[in-house]
Amino acid sequence: MINILEECKNAKVIGISSHLRPDGDCVGACMGLYLYLKKELPEAEIEVFLEEPAEVFYCLEGVNEIKTDFKSEKVHDVFFVLDCDNERMGDARAFFEKAAKTINIDHHVSNAGCGQLNYIVSDASSTSELVYDLFEEEKVNTAIAKAIYIGMVHDTGSFQYSNTSPKTLRIAAKLIEFGFDFSKLIEETFYQKTYVQNQILGRALLESILFMDGHCIVSSVDKKTMDFYHVRPTDLDGIVNQLRNTTGVDCAIFMYETEVLKYKVSLRSNEKVNVAKVAEYFGGGGHVRAAGCILSGTFHDVINNISLHIEEQLKQETES
Repeated sequence: MINILEECKNAKVIGISSHLRPDGDCVGACMGLYLYLKKELPEAEIEVFLEEPAEVFYCLEGVNEIKTDFKSEKVHDVFFVLDCDNERMGDARAFFEKAAKTINIDHHVSNAGCGQLNYIVSDASSTSELVYDLFEEEKVNTAIAKAIYIGMVHDTGSFQYSNTSPKTLRIAAKLIEFGFDFSKLIEETFYQKTYVQNQILGRALLESILFMDGHCIVSSVDKKTMDFYHVRPTDLDGIVNQLRNTTGVDCAIFMYETEVLKYKVSLRSNEKVNVAKVAEYFGGGGHVRAAGCILSGTFHDVINNISLHIEEQLKQETES
């Protein structure tokens, strides 16, 4: 276990970052750590580097202090990368590689650890849960608790996914003792959608395709459609989970075009398909039930390549 206050004890400049296209766990973990270090190390300068978070996360203290332009003149004494390895950091990777000390905290099974110090626990519900592990409980305040809680909510599907453990729920119970309106927080950051988000969700569901005898479902949004609805990648969050809720489906695939003939692919599954294994084959990663990768080619090229690996696993499941 890493003693983060000890590791940052004499640090004058501390950096925190995570992966591109920040999701709830990414934002929650980064802001939870930021607020904790800011409270306990008031003399240190602390910088958080992330792409612009979704508007719903601005309910968290400090989000407006995130450096979304990835500009800094500092060389960091300590740099944290959360919820990913250094391959997925984007422009923040340069700060990480120049830092005197690097710390990697993550729960993705595909991460072997890229820091000088690593805290990688693949069966944890979320990176937010792991960040909380490293806090001294008596030093957590309401703002920190809210950030960690949001991160856990988003990576567990509001405590519905199989990565939710008894420990996860015990931590959640401790966090809601701070008295914030946790049900409102879940409703407004996890379930509520804007009109445009509902439009693109409807479009994705309407144009989805069942294949592999109904065991697999896929939907895709191209860049032209995204531009038409004026949606950003963060507006597409949750579509793949909704696809997975289709009766009889063992694996769901959602992909959107990032540039010509290049797709960001998200995979979700039940107990029959290890999507982390599929994603890792194509240079991506994630969890057994939730993973992703980036693939080049036409829509049909991508689906043909991915479905071969899904079909192989389903066939093995049937034979066993």
